Amino acid sequence: MDRVLLLPGDGIGPEVTEQARRVLEAVAPRFGLRLSFEEERIGGISIDERGTPLADLVVEKARASRAVLLGAVGGPKWDAEPVDRRPEKGLLRIRKALGLYANLRPASVFAALADASPLRPEIVEGIDLLVVRELTGGLYFGEPRGRALVQGRREARNTMVYDEVEIARIARTAFEAARLRRRHVTHVHKQNVLEVSQLWVEVVEEVAKDHPDVTLAHQLVDSCAMLLVKEPRRFDVIVTENLFGDILSDEAAMITGSLGMLPSASLGEGGLGLYEPVHGSAPDIAGRDIANPLAAILSAAMLFEHSLAAPEAAAAVRGAVAAVLDAGKRTGDLVLPGEGRPTLGCRAMGDAVLAALGA
Repeated sequence: MDRVLLLPGDGIGPEVTEQARRVLEAVAPRFGLRLSFEEERIGGISIDERGTPLADLVVEKARASRAVLLGAVGGPKWDAEPVDRRPEKGLLRIRKALGLYANLRPASVFAALADASPLRPEIVEGIDLLVVRELTGGLYFGEPRGRALVQGRREARNTMVYDEVEIARIARTAFEAARLRRRHVTHVHKQNVLEVSQLWVEVVEEVAKDHPDVTLAHQLVDSCAMLLVKEPRRFDVIVTENLFGDILSDEAAMITGSLGMLPSASLGEGGLGLYEPVHGSAPDIAGRDIANPLAAILSAAMLFEHSLAAPEAAAAVRGAVAAVLDAGKRTGDLVLPGEGRPTLGCRAMGDAVLAALGA
């Protein structure tokens, strides 16, 4: 029995997580998988109930699980909290505590949604890229950091630090992912001005020698940002450090037309992973049954693939989502202005996916 820890979180998190759980429960038995579920708190709801965005007992439960499925955290209700107590700190802490150093963010365009992209359909059709972002190093975690008053002026400091072990393990993740795709890795950097990026280039090239079947290219981060909107089909796997990956993965997400369609996986050693949609908590629509659950459902597909080693189950979920979209079913965020198409609510879209799965 594989245990999945559910962390629905805040805003629309509980609504979309419920639909992902329904899909997990329906699909698992067909592929010989036995799952058990436990629900816990993270983010703002944890602050309200426990005074902290992530309690120690939740970390321990996560470590004892096969996978963690997370909804979303945060909202304006908690904006006045001290920085170290804000909901997002819970997400950063659980990633660090579980040793989740690799964030995988696929960005692909379902054929039925090509018109929803802000780019022309002929540019976005056929996009299928994967951003592999280093998750536990760089500016977000480097020391020294902080604020101070220096000679009467306010000063703030963050430090970008990486060592060769951190770089090599994320590079290996990217190359192994590329072997299952189109065998091309683009390393994104800023080596013309950053010593850290110069080390990244050296180490990534060393790792590339162990993967002679995969082609490696290097790309400056500013030109990569431009090419993502000009020629997104040129990319297969993009690997980069934490800050660059944070920015580029969101850019890639919007190219596809809706954040409501994009899943993610944060992976470490031993198969434990944390899976979550990339959209936020959207408190303005929480509790109204209008959120798009497809990113959460596709995150469940990634859970099948990476933590449960069940690629056939993952393919079944993705196929069901494609079938629903091909049939013209949409949540409100997927309808173009003036299109006049009827929309489904969150649970109804979950029902449609389950129907496509024959459940």
